Amino acid sequence: MTVSVLIVDDSGFFRKRLHEILNRVSEIKVIGAASNGKEAIELVKKLHPDVITMDYEMPVMDGVTAVRHIMSECPTPILMFSSLTYEGARVTLDALEAGAVDFLPKNFEDIARDHGRMQEVLKDRIIAVSKKGNNKQAPASEIQKKVETTQAKIAQSTINRNVSQSSKPVATTRVETPKNRPNLSGHSANRATNSSVRPTQAKKIKHPVDILLIGASTGGPVAIQNVLSKLPANFPIPILVVQHMPATFTPAFSERLNSLCSIKVKHAEDGELLQPGVALIAQGAKQLLVMGSRPHIKIVEGDERLSYKPSVDVTFGSASKTFPGRALGIVLTGMGADGREGCRMLKQTGSTVYTQSQQTCVIYGMPMTVDKAGYSDASIDLDQIGDYIMSGVM
Repeated sequence: MTVSVLIVDDSGFFRKRLHEILNRVSEIKVIGAASNGKEAIELVKKLHPDVITMDYEMPVMDGVTAVRHIMSECPTPILMFSSLTYEGARVTLDALEAGAVDFLPKNFEDIARDHGRMQEVLKDRIIAVSKKGNNKQAPASEIQKKVETTQAKIAQSTINRNVSQSSKPVATTRVETPKNRPNLSGHSANRATNSSVRPTQAKKIKHPVDILLIGASTGGPVAIQNVLSKLPANFPIPILVVQHMPATFTPAFSERLNSLCSIKVKHAEDGELLQPGVALIAQGAKQLLVMGSRPHIKIVEGDERLSYKPSVDVTFGSASKTFPGRALGIVLTGMGADGREGCRMLKQTGSTVYTQSQQTCVIYGMPMTVDKAGYSDASIDLDQIGDYIMSGVM
């Protein structure tokens, strides 16, 4: 099936080059172009595209305002183009909250050169974004499977090189909370209806939970906000969050979450100690590991062959060594398979893993790979994940 695309950008050069690149992809057809948000709204109603590519800074009507109108009047998957600046990050996060599905950096140099990689990136993102609404996942090709297997091995190598093998037993690495709390929750974790919990009925967590780990990609910023905003200020354990984002975006993302959540949210720093009720956001373009008898953050460049920086596999894997059998890992919406290897390592030590349900994912990719591998203890609707966390931790 061909994916129809509407291009929205005030730059004639950008519209032309994007049109040329996309029309070389047999699975994609450009059916129109608009130079501002107002024109885009009119064309969406007339042409009914499968996907819209949207600039954020335009005359007459900006991209974020256009996204709000389109999602209200004629909901359509939208891929934002944004600049790699703090302001670009802030506006892009506004667009995602307004209903845009994903974003790509707007790099005129790459567009001008028309590298094959740029074409592949655009193709993959547009086709993935077009599936929002039915949450279908295209079958992985043999090449993609080999890439994912290689990525898992590289992630494992990164963890092994950086996490000390002489770490003390978990009893000494536990992050102490301000008050004593029982190892097991007295509440039932089975709050969702059976139809909301897949692949298995969620069970009460049967081990103490000393760290909460969250990983996400496409659709993640809004999903992470949904989860963290439900946690109280006195949340008793530390939180690590890995969201696939450029380096210029993660500071703005951290600040945004901190302003919206009761818990403290901050950009992770090298050497920082983990603290109860504090969520640390992994830096973009770096790898975040947790280690030590006094659990702390180590930020490294990581292997250049790793596609994801930060990588969910790397962070989850390091946590499995520092908090064996005492972690709760959650994999939210996103493309690809990042997180599957990390969840395997968590499960090997006896920790618990939850995944976001297919019907509530923007892209059911990362959670699907964890579900299919049998590493998920329960697949839960997004709006209920916060409740499940509270049941297992408080």
